[in-house]
Amino acid sequence: MSRAKIFFDSSALFAGIASSTGAARALLVLAEAGQNTLIISKQVIVETEHALARKAPSALPDSREALRNANPRIMPNPDLGEIAAHQDIISHGADVSIIVSAMNAEVDYLVTFNRRHFIDDPTVAADSGLRIGTPGDALDWFRNRKLS
Repeated sequence: MSRAKIFFDSSALFAGIASSTGAARALLVLAEAGQNTLIISKQVIVETEHALARKAPSALPDSREALRNANPRIMPNPDLGEIAAHQDIISHGADVSIIVSAMNAEVDYLVTFNRRHFIDDPTVAADSGLRIGTPGDALDWFRNRKLS
């Protein structure tokens, strides 16, 4: 069975770095162990570093080491044409590039805490062709996948 490709948005990456517990951290640890492939975009890195600087500055020095240990695949930000072509996938325009980056990476799961824009609107997953959920949802999916 191939390694699962799991895309973190900035909310999930923030949680995985800033907390020593929880599903987001567990998914990062699994990436460190080579059990899954963490995928992020350049935008996610920038957003996460800004959020850490504002909300958890003590975690900022360790964030780069945590990323290095997880050995993520870093996707380029989509170009303006790609963003324009997929503008209707999600209601919040700032999130279009996250969806497009995950689609371009052909991920197995997009992980987010942003329920309002990503999870609570089922058309986002349907229109993008992505499986989308919280870190807990993704961890459950990962565990069940390994058992199958």
